[in-house]
Amino acid sequence: MSSSEVAVSECKKTSWPEVVGLTIKEAKEIILKDKPEADIVVVPVGSAVTEDFRPNRVRIFVGTVAETPHIG
Repeated sequence: MSSSEVAVSECKKTSWPEVVGLTIKEAKEIILKDKPEADIVVVPVGSAVTEDFRPNRVRIFVGTVAETPHIG
């Protein structure tokens, strides 16, 4: 595969399963390497989202509690 074919295939990437389990910051860095023009939106799992298709939007759905919630 030539470098131009690699560049074309990278531009067509539509999902990033390799970022599951990473921090939001790490996920953003990886996605932006593949798609520098991405408009990354972090959304809580289960949130309502629009159904319009925007080719530059990448949604990262998050839903893990990282620390014990406490009052104070």
